[in-house]
Amino acid sequence: MKFLQAFLIALVAFEHIYFMILEMFYWTKPKGLKTFGLTKEYAENSKTLAANQGLYNGFLAAGLIWALVDKNYSNQIAIFFLSCVVIAGMYGAYSTKKAKLFYIQAFPAIIALLLVLLLK
Repeated sequence: MKFLQAFLIALVAFEHIYFMILEMFYWTKPKGLKTFGLTKEYAENSKTLAANQGLYNGFLAAGLIWALVDKNYSNQIAIFFLSCVVIAGMYGAYSTKKAKLFYIQAFPAIIALLLVLLLK
């Protein structure tokens, strides 16, 4: 069970590393335009905001990786950062009206968070 918990935390962390890369480096490239359904003009006008958003995703990933390697406070760290991901995923799905975002971002974090809380 602990393996599954660590696997899910790592999965959420790697998702956020991927989001960071997309938002910081590929926002105006074909991959970013396709992923986010953007026009080239909109992407160019919003690339600074996207890079900032990507940076926050990097911080979330760093916190989750910290939770995986810390031996003293790993549960508390995981609970905090997974909660942040759940809230961000829920708000993102609500504000963009894209349920897919909930299932990609929030749902894995909810499962990981439940495992952390159950195996405390």
